[in-house]
Amino acid sequence: MSILLKEDETYRNWINDISSRFRRSQIKASVHVNQEMLLFYWSLGRDVSLLKAESRWGTGFINQLSQDLRNELPDVKGFSRTNLFYIIKFYNLYKDFAIVPQLEGQLPTKINNDENDISPIFCIPWGHHKLIIDRCKDNVKKALFFVTETLQHGWSRAVLLNYLDTNLYERTGKAITNFSQTLPMETSDLAQEITKDPYNFDFLSLTKTYYEKELKDALMNNLIRFLLELGTGFAFVGREYRLVIGETEQFIDMLFYNITLHCYVVVEVKVTAFQPEHMGQIGTYVSAVNGILRKEGDAPTIGLLICKTKDNVLAQYAVNSLSEPVGISEYQLNQLIPDNFKGSLPSIEEIEKELSNLNNGR
Repeated sequence: MSILLKEDETYRNWINDISSRFRRSQIKASVHVNQEMLLFYWSLGRDVSLLKAESRWGTGFINQLSQDLRNELPDVKGFSRTNLFYIIKFYNLYKDFAIVPQLEGQLPTKINNDENDISPIFCIPWGHHKLIIDRCKDNVKKALFFVTETLQHGWSRAVLLNYLDTNLYERTGKAITNFSQTLPMETSDLAQEITKDPYNFDFLSLTKTYYEKELKDALMNNLIRFLLELGTGFAFVGREYRLVIGETEQFIDMLFYNITLHCYVVVEVKVTAFQPEHMGQIGTYVSAVNGILRKEGDAPTIGLLICKTKDNVLAQYAVNSLSEPVGISEYQLNQLIPDNFKGSLPSIEEIEKELSNLNNGR
């Protein structure tokens, strides 16, 4: 009977459906538990704030509260002195911006009893919040930016930490562009948001006198990190992407497709300062991609020129002169190694040969 059941397609599909439903319920339960814990933390931080506890009971109040709560609730984690300080900071940071369900006791700043309209701050893990609190301090707009991005893109703690440490908030949407003049209103703001200035290439190891090909090779060898720096939604199409334009061949440095904007993104990288003549090249590539690759349903192609440095006034005049949507940014590369140091490092082939010799000698 069991063999017949396993061979029955309806039964197998039913088992797969049960498994999927159970996993979805586990995820929902985990999210609900996290929300309840954060709401409790909010209420505890609110109580401390409204009671003016530290001024009323002295500087040793947090130590005593930690001890008393752990005595009352010995099986519950989260009442350490350190975590209580995070809880208080959590409430004070977001108290004027959060939408929360009605809580027991005194009401918080803003109320909304619709559980589906709960504030994003109650929808990401507590570990993420502690990183955000550490890095954003009292800057609530910056903190809310990272909360929203984490929720929208499902960032792990490692990814969040990377973006916090590379000043993503300060760099996002800062490229000099002509998007507001060349793109439809409904997409120009979103296109601006996918840009950065500067782009952080500190994950690369290059000598002080690196060449353009070296930089591009290094970016391709670190494609995953490069995509992470470009931002969510970028899919890699190709490097030195070949386009036949009339009787000539042209090669785009890097071609991407942004699945959020539904458009191709032409990326050209220069190891020199921005020059106005760069505009002719990238403008031609953007126009050619529109004519050759763009299909029905694709939004207009965007060009992104990433230079070592730029004069912002010159760059703004340059993008204003184009009818194609183009942005100009700088890149940041601080971790350069001395020119003579690179030659002293063993190559991959030498390392593999040495490891092979060690293994054969066992």
